[in-house]
Amino acid sequence: MTDKTKALMARGAAFLGSEHAILCGAMSWVSERNLVAAISNAGGFGVIACGAMTPELLDAEIAATAALTGKPFGVNLITMHPKLFELIEVCAKHKVTHVVLAGGLPPKGSLEAIKEIGAKVICFAPTLALGKKLLRSGADALVIEGHEAGGHIGPVSTSVLAQEILPELAADNIVFVAGGIGRGEAIASYLEMGASGVQLGTRFAAATESIAHPDFKKAFFRGHARDAMPSVQVDARLPVIPVRALKNKGTEEFTAKQREVAAKLDAGEVDMHEAQLLIERFWAGALRRAVIDGDVESGSLMAGQSVGMVTKEEPVADIITQLLDECGAALQGR
Repeated sequence: MTDKTKALMARGAAFLGSEHAILCGAMSWVSERNLVAAISNAGGFGVIACGAMTPELLDAEIAATAALTGKPFGVNLITMHPKLFELIEVCAKHKVTHVVLAGGLPPKGSLEAIKEIGAKVICFAPTLALGKKLLRSGADALVIEGHEAGGHIGPVSTSVLAQEILPELAADNIVFVAGGIGRGEAIASYLEMGASGVQLGTRFAAATESIAHPDFKKAFFRGHARDAMPSVQVDARLPVIPVRALKNKGTEEFTAKQREVAAKLDAGEVDMHEAQLLIERFWAGALRRAVIDGDVESGSLMAGQSVGMVTKEEPVADIITQLLDECGAALQGR
């Protein structure tokens, strides 16, 4: 890593307690003990994807990750999880240093609960106004994630979000940029714009240490940017956050699932919160089928548009070294 890269990442690295200000995005079923520990051991910052885990499962996962690395790592919690506050207690038990809140606005009292356990809170900011509000509410850092990312996505591209938010907030706050980052040259650009670091998911999903099924990884190696498409919302009354994944039969099945949930909503069988949870459970199951079972036909192949830059299985340490080398070379020439 060049001196310039180190200097530009210094604030982010100090905040995370890692060597490099490179977070791994929390990918359900993928960001588990093995990948998380490998990223932290390689100098990055791994983040456990809690997803739909029960408090008992998260408890076991944190303990297993801590057994594989002595370096800092974080835990990503979904704001709509019905047992969010119990999950925060599990993080407290293990003295987790950083909690990432994802999937919507943090519910009342959640930021305070995390701060009370002595952990730092990282929140996702899809707009400048929301970023300011989250910082006022007590968020210690923000991730601005663009439309190009894999999994749940917002409507605005990373490059536009960076131009809107970094000049306003990056001087006085820790802001990480995410979405569509596959090479170090892009990292260099965002660091120069004031970002404290970056977050990548897709680039790590098919790493050697990832437990993802070989067929899941092969789908990534075959995939191009244009193959990673956002899901379609079929009913305006059902506010489903779009999900970007490689197009397959599972994409069509999700459209059918939305119609089914919308019909239950119409019939009064479920309320809006339950409807959203049903959708989330669908994704968790479809993702598991792809990642763990290798069902690349009807499972969910969540991937960002940077998937075209994932061409082979590589160790995490090599990926991080390559990103830092590319970033350093780009900064050196400026």
